[in-house]
Amino acid sequence: MHTLLTFLLSAFSALVVGFIWYNPKVFGNIWMKEAGLSEEKVKGGNMIAILGMAFVYSFLISFVLQFLVIHQTGAESATVGIKGVDPSVLENYMKAYGTTYRSFKHGALHGFMTGLFFALPVIGTTSLFERRSWKYVLISGGYWIVACTLMGGIICQMK
Repeated sequence: MHTLLTFLLSAFSALVVGFIWYNPKVFGNIWMKEAGLSEEKVKGGNMIAILGMAFVYSFLISFVLQFLVIHQTGAESATVGIKGVDPSVLENYMKAYGTTYRSFKHGALHGFMTGLFFALPVIGTTSLFERRSWKYVLISGGYWIVACTLMGGIICQMK
């Protein structure tokens, strides 16, 4: 398991990506138009509460991402607490493979795949029923692809 710092840093990185991604000079203006929002409505929200909850949600996502970007977590869950499994099985596995594929690049790859094959379809499906445009789907889904890529890299790199 990772430290709290890993998840906090990962969650914070999603906010940084959001500040850039949804900036009016990047995709912010197009996103507002496609979401049916005005600048006044966006500025009228309680930004402390919104950013606070966005951070909490990103924290939860980062916690789950560890299981998708680090192969060793599967070995831990497959052996810990199961009756009849010798604890040395996990110990020997971790000695042999404990840092295998524990790099930013590897985590970013799995984070990217999570964004592309999980987050984007979730946003796309919801957007179909909300009658959102393909631009909205690409902007919102693209954000999560980039955010999950960065989050996955951070989580996998930190040991």
